[in-house]
Amino acid sequence: MLEHDVIIVGGGLAGCRAALEIARKNPSLNVAVVAKTHPIRSHSVAAQGGIAASMKNVDPEDSWKAHAFDTVKGSDYLADQDAVEILAKEAPDVIIDLEHMGVLFSRLEDGRIAQRAFGGHSHNRTCYAADKTGHAILHELVNNLRRNGVHIYEEWYAIRPILEDNQAKGLVMYHILDGELAVLRAKAVMFATGGYGRVFNTTSNDYASTGDGLAMTAMAGLPLQDMEFVQFHPTGLYPAGVLISEAVRGEGAYLINSEGDRFMKSYAPNQMELAPRDITSRAITLEIRAGRGINLDGSAGGPFIYLDLRHMGREKIMSRVPFCWEEAHRLVGIDAVNEPMPVRPTAHYSMGGIPTNNDGRVLSSADGLVDGLFAAGESACVSVHGGNRLGSNSLLECVVFGRRTGAAIADFVEGRKLPEIDEGRYIEEAREQIQGLLDRSGNCRIGELRQEFQDVMTQHCGVFRTQSVMSEGLEKVQQLQDRYQQVYLDDKGKLWNTEIVEALELRNLMLVGQIILTGALNRQESRGSHSREDFPKRDDENFLKHTLAYYSPAGIDIAYRPVALGMFEPKERKY
Repeated sequence: MLEHDVIIVGGGLAGCRAALEIARKNPSLNVAVVAKTHPIRSHSVAAQGGIAASMKNVDPEDSWKAHAFDTVKGSDYLADQDAVEILAKEAPDVIIDLEHMGVLFSRLEDGRIAQRAFGGHSHNRTCYAADKTGHAILHELVNNLRRNGVHIYEEWYAIRPILEDNQAKGLVMYHILDGELAVLRAKAVMFATGGYGRVFNTTSNDYASTGDGLAMTAMAGLPLQDMEFVQFHPTGLYPAGVLISEAVRGEGAYLINSEGDRFMKSYAPNQMELAPRDITSRAITLEIRAGRGINLDGSAGGPFIYLDLRHMGREKIMSRVPFCWEEAHRLVGIDAVNEPMPVRPTAHYSMGGIPTNNDGRVLSSADGLVDGLFAAGESACVSVHGGNRLGSNSLLECVVFGRRTGAAIADFVEGRKLPEIDEGRYIEEAREQIQGLLDRSGNCRIGELRQEFQDVMTQHCGVFRTQSVMSEGLEKVQQLQDRYQQVYLDDKGKLWNTEIVEALELRNLMLVGQIILTGALNRQESRGSHSREDFPKRDDENFLKHTLAYYSPAGIDIAYRPVALGMFEPKERKY
């Protein structure tokens, strides 16, 4: 049996930062990162626009309190304000720490770290590395892991956590290369498995964003929190769905409809293109619905609007947002220096996730903890984003709470013994599960079923929602889950059998989709990214609370837990 003091599942920003903090705090600990891709290929590497911190390099009037207020207001007051205070207070320090690791941030002329405007922020506080910020940070973190002796299991797929008697004892995992099954035992297990954008048919997320950690947590009988809050980024490149960073609007780009009108003046007259993402996505959707979208031939009534950079000029575009220019040029043949980009909302970010306390410890109920299980990053819900995340706060959450969770884990494992595990039983169960997939003689292809499911989620749980549409969607999801039993695999081999991974990922995606729809049906209000046309107002009296969703084969049970208030009283959001 393999063993480590600590196992971290996920090689992105939160997982790598936690691993590094454990190694820094106690170099004698044996830490392992398990990642289904190489860590450098984690989705964190795709984060473009920046990381927020009140450094005051550009705006001396900024403060951590202003950052905290913008974050809470942006969350539509569902964020836990004690967690937001930690996020905003620790932000400048983690930026300096990243810089000392070697992260190459863009600079002002006097050498200080540059900061740009971002949606929902009242000050220019977003530090950036051109429009490749996640790439710049993740590369340095992975280099630091190597230097600190952290063991990396790359291209191993986590099948399930080992939880016994409310204690995390390890992990069962599958080696994609050769089909080997292994049990790892550890004193602590951390999930940092990222989001679930592949629940939807159009997403900015990579193909690995399948909600594995969330589904594993739910199947272990633990709750997921606020899963109905899915962020649709306003500017997904049409038709590919990949992200055109908010940094482009931060640098001055316009959103225009078929009439050439900067329509955001009708929805957020003060912030315009830099309104929070939920407001901007709804505005674009309403413009398209009203017939002011654009077709590929330039005529009105189409499925997208334009993101116009032309007035910014070649030099600014190529120095500040070169990757966004490159994406549009490579994927849809648009030269953004001379032509506007076609964009529309795309599924982007998971505000909900595995509920944790402020030290990353996973909750078993509204007030209980799981011994030895931790989570951070997009797969967790601490909750600093509430109903809607502000741009450039996600990288910050990964680094602040990755570091904080790593420190908590280092303290937790000190003096603890490795747990006892019946390795044979877990290996046998996993072998039966894999063999069961290989032996199936059904009539349904994985790709076909996945596409149907993603189409259902997009049509029935998108930017705007209603009771009847979501109820129909939930029925369809449950029918598709029944059809999953008819999935068959063409590849019956053990070597690099990606169909096995795809089949396991599809099961996870469907479970996550079922929880999203159930939570959304039960939340009879509009708040942040959750916008119900049949309940258009926010309802603090009945729904200023976090959803806890418990999965069982019989269905999803919904409970609630209170929001941590304190600094800022809930008010109506106006921008």
